[in-house]
This record gives sequence, C-alpha cells and structure tokens, in this order.
Amino acid sequence: MMEYFSEKTDFFKHHKPSDLLLKYGSPLYVYNESILRERAKQIRQLVDMPNFEVSYSIKANSNLHILKILKEEGLHADAMSDGEIFVLEKSGYDKDHIFFVCNNVSAEEMKYAVDRGIMVSIDSLSQLRLYGENFPNSKVSVRLNPGIGAGHHQKVVTGGKTTKFGINLDKITEIIEISKKYNLKIAGINQHIGSLFMSSTEYLRGVNELLQTALIFKDIEFIDFGGGFGIPYKKQEGQQPLELVQFGKDLKLILSKWQQDNSRNIIFRCEPGRFVVAESAILLGRVYAKKSNYNKIFIGTDLGFSVLIRPAMYGSHHDIEVYRQNKLVKEKPFESVNITGNICESGDILVEERELPVIMEEDIIGVMDAGAYGYSMSSNYNNRMRPAEVLIKCDGSLKLIRKRDTYEDLLRGF
Repeated sequence: MMEYFSEKTDFFKHHKPSDLLLKYGSPLYVYNESILRERAKQIRQLVDMPNFEVSYSIKANSNLHILKILKEEGLHADAMSDGEIFVLEKSGYDKDHIFFVCNNVSAEEMKYAVDRGIMVSIDSLSQLRLYGENFPNSKVSVRLNPGIGAGHHQKVVTGGKTTKFGINLDKITEIIEISKKYNLKIAGINQHIGSLFMSSTEYLRGVNELLQTALIFKDIEFIDFGGGFGIPYKKQEGQQPLELVQFGKDLKLILSKWQQDNSRNIIFRCEPGRFVVAESAILLGRVYAKKSNYNKIFIGTDLGFSVLIRPAMYGSHHDIEVYRQNKLVKEKPFESVNITGNICESGDILVEERELPVIMEEDIIGVMDAGAYGYSMSSNYNNRMRPAEVLIKCDGSLKLIRKRDTYEDLLRGF
C-alpha cells in the first residue's frame, strides 16, 4: 500500500493546505517542528560517546528560526561562508560550536572567522599557504580527500578522484612542511565523501581511512568525518530509511577501538545537513494549467525551479501529493504526467512521466521532503518572488519564520 507522508505523520495537524496558501501565499514552504526536533534527536544520539559531536551543515537550510531550534537540540554547526557565520552568530551559536569549512576563499573571508575565534578548515595547499602568510602561529584544520566518493549524483560526490574538494593523501608531507614554515598547528582533519548515501558501507570505509591518516598528525584535537546521511525520498515506492541504529553501533565500535589502540582521547564529529531538515518541510503550490502536447500531459504549477531547483539541477526525486478541497487524492485513476513550473526554461520540470492521481486545475500540489536545499537554493530568476516559510509548532500553532518577497524586494540594491 502506498505511503503518504503527510497522512502518516499528521504533518499539517489541524491546518488545511488551502488555508495556509490563502494566508501566506503560494508557493509556500511549510515546516513541522515536531519532525525537525525528532530528526535532530536521532542524529544527536547516533554514537553514544561523550567525545562525539554532531555539527549541522547549515547550507542545507539556514533559516534563523530553524537554526535556533537545532541549537536547542544540542547540535553544533558547520558554516561554508562568512555569511553563514553571520547568521549562526545571530542565531546564538558560540564560536566554539561553529566550524568554518571553506574552499577557494580570500584572506579577508578567512579573517572574518579568525577574528571571531572560529576554527577554519583549509581545502588546498595554496589556501594553506595563504592562511599561513596571514595567520602564522595559529591553529587550523585541513580537509583531506581520501580517494573515496559517494552520492546520488556526480554533482554531489565530494570525495574521490574527480572532485574539487580536499587535499590528496599523497600531499600530506607538503601539508606538514607548510605548517612548519608558518608555525601552524594542525588541530583537526576533516573530510566529506558525498551526499545522500543510504548504506553506511562507504562512509565507514572513509572513517577507517581518515583514522589511519590521523596517526600522522600528532597534535590533532578533533577528526570530522563529514556528513551525507541520506533520507528516503521515494517513500511512496517503499524506500526504507538509512539504518541509523546499526550504523551508529558500527561507528562507535570503530572509534572506540581506535581510541583504545592509540591511547588518544580526541573529539570525533559528523556533519549532517539533509538528514536533519529534509523531512521537516513540504512545499505547497497551486495548479494553474493542464494540457497535452503530442501525447504528453503537462501540469502547469507555480513551483518553478526558482523555488526548488533540485529536480532540474540533479534530476532529484521528490514524492508528490495532490490535495483537492483539502483532501488527499489517492484514488484511481492514475495517469502519467509531467509537472512543470512557471519559469521560462525547458528544463523547468519538477516531475517527469510519473504515475499520479488525475490532477485538475485548482488542485494543490505538495512536494515532500523539501526542507533541505529548497529555500536555501532558491532565487529570483525571472524576477519571481521567493516564497514565505511557515512553521507548524509542536503545539499546533503557526509561526511565520520568513516573509514572502515583495515587489520592492526585487529592487533592493539598485
């Protein structure tokens, strides 16, 4: 039997999709605080060790209110830019709980972190030299590429032999030479092999590789194994979630043994993003047109790739729900359709040739698992206004956590 996420989780509680769109406009990102906190707790409890920390990768979703909730749940944070550091500070994060994982940045951007006492991760030998020239006699972390990559699309594989990220392991001697030249202490090493893995095999292999490499660095205070923890985007097809409990047990066994064998007590970290926030949001939009072009059925909506770019950029799958008069449409007949947006691009396709219940004009479309890399990757392309974000709190009340763009917002900066 097909699983419908909003129904199974009572996602909207007593709220109706049409009322939400009427109040906040369409499209609309709707978040469920209970699901968000539940996922944060799950990942926080991944490894039962006092020296294991979880840092949320805020590029997945950097809404100020979301960050405050995750801070309350005990998650630290990874920032990828000075702007993300700024937002984290405004969310109340302490400098010791922020890790700046940058690549290809200026000395000025590094300084933004250094001035605040935030640990910086360096992604290349040239950036390490730049850091040393500007901040000698200091601590730094280096991002390594263990030659292992994983991910749902080539564009999200961040380890291995074809990616721009990290320093190859055969360059470690040069890392040490540069650090000596500028009296830098390598306080941490980190890696990220890729995104959206649903089996822990490659991740654990990367953990073992990094732990062996860590023995070369005598002064490290932490090892960050990266994120990439996947979620089941194809729930309607029966896809199962990542087996987190067994994964945590396997990871703890590896870390405990390394710690015992080497008599070293350092901090271990992971840095999930998607796992924490993806399932906490549903993106709502309206159907405005339906047509058949040469035997292809196109459903025209306001869900253009300026609102959610993942399907156009990565070919990503999101389960779809259809609401008619505030009821979930589940009954047959089904038909094969293409759901498109309102952007003037042929690639503005949300769903391609998928069997869904018959969709009609004025229906509401729900895009599942939209909390990660949704709003954070949105844009004003075609001068479309970015949507509002609203949070359904644990007590069922609504909180507007980001206002919808206005026409005036399109003129900012001119």
